[in-house]
Amino acid sequence: MQERSAALAAQYGMLPPGARVLCAVSGGADSVCLLHLLKKWAETGAFSLYCAHYDHQLRGELSTSDGAFVENLCEMWKIPFIWGSGDVAGAAKAARRGIEETARAMRYAFLEETAETLGCDRIATAHNADDNAETILLHLVRGTGLRGLTGIPPRRGKIVRPLLAVTRREIEDYLDRNGISHVEDASNQDPSYARNYLRLEIMPRLRRLNPRLAQRMGESAQSLRLDLAYLEDQAEAVCQKAEPLGRGLSIPAHAIAALPDPVACRAVERLLAQLGGAAGCTAAHLKAVTALCRAEGSPSGTVCLPQGLRAKRIYGGLYLGEFTDALPRLAPLPLCLDGETAPPGSFWRILCRPVLCPAGAVHTRDHFYLPAQGDGPPVVRARQTGDYLRLPWRPGKSLKKLMIEAKLPRWTRDLIPVVADRRGVLAAAEFGPQADRLARPGQPALELRFLRQETMETAVERMRGRVEC
Repeated sequence: MQERSAALAAQYGMLPPGARVLCAVSGGADSVCLLHLLKKWAETGAFSLYCAHYDHQLRGELSTSDGAFVENLCEMWKIPFIWGSGDVAGAAKAARRGIEETARAMRYAFLEETAETLGCDRIATAHNADDNAETILLHLVRGTGLRGLTGIPPRRGKIVRPLLAVTRREIEDYLDRNGISHVEDASNQDPSYARNYLRLEIMPRLRRLNPRLAQRMGESAQSLRLDLAYLEDQAEAVCQKAEPLGRGLSIPAHAIAALPDPVACRAVERLLAQLGGAAGCTAAHLKAVTALCRAEGSPSGTVCLPQGLRAKRIYGGLYLGEFTDALPRLAPLPLCLDGETAPPGSFWRILCRPVLCPAGAVHTRDHFYLPAQGDGPPVVRARQTGDYLRLPWRPGKSLKKLMIEAKLPRWTRDLIPVVADRRGVLAAAEFGPQADRLARPGQPALELRFLRQETMETAVERMRGRVEC
């Protein structure tokens, strides 16, 4: 038993030299056994050991006596001891949550806080092979995916579990051989708790089919854990293609759509985790976002997610985050005829100067010549209903249709500067000039240049910082 525990600890780097380890001890057989093993290993000088006990205040004086037992044990073994407590029943009632769920949350919060105070980089808990088997069965009964079938991880961050490959029977035998006492929690015999029901009623029957049930389930969980790690690695590789956008992330939709379902859903989950929104997302949410990426013939769509997040498909892009369609339009302003015009909020600036249109002038999308005299002073504004543009190199179309064909996200189209006079559109950034409004060689003209001053994503991020709560 000791060899298997030591091997598992070494495999997962649970107890590195110089570590400060906080052992969670309830006083029961499992945690007392763990504390004794850690005490023996710590005596080699490899790491420092501390003990923490949390009183859930669920059993009156019995709870207090359990804490006193652990305190006396630590005094005898010369292990620094920290005692914490909390009203689990009251907290569960106030939050309308189950006793077991609340107790676990409060206990781990205490352990994390105590580890932080003591400077401990490891928290050791006494979960064993039987606990692992029970957890897998509970997940299976309630419904789970691959992650749930991997059971209790041997290590999660600073949480380590050296006894995970050891059965409860082996732990009890170890305590008997070494003459070490422990306390029994009477609530562990109450079958009204789901885990106790499994332990007392179901596991004994399953052991009739296979006496080594816990070990075999642990081996299966380890095998599935390797499969899960591979899928997670594949998902992580895809997530590297994501880029920050405002209060969210953007990634090409095809990057998700092309993945097999098990990897695609995990990639979406990892992206949401980066935004702090993975909690509360169900398999249905993840499948809906994946389906959004794969939607054929639908350039846009939205999936509402927990915690105020949304997934938006806009042409070839998937956007995850806190998005609103309420971006401000560009406010109209006069075009500076000899200098620079930088519309507030736009990601374009416009350079203009008076010249004679040169012979052989080449008009491009971003550099062209307009007659110096038009129908009134030119202005820079956002698009308007009815705007029409016939480019020199293509048929005329409404500006709206050009923007749709260019696959510009709807919530960025009002940031595109349009140069116009009383007759209508003279030119539009991203597209170019009106073909029948260009200057002729030798004619007094205005030389215009559209210069991109920042990316669309940066501009949208900046604007969203103003309009989102």
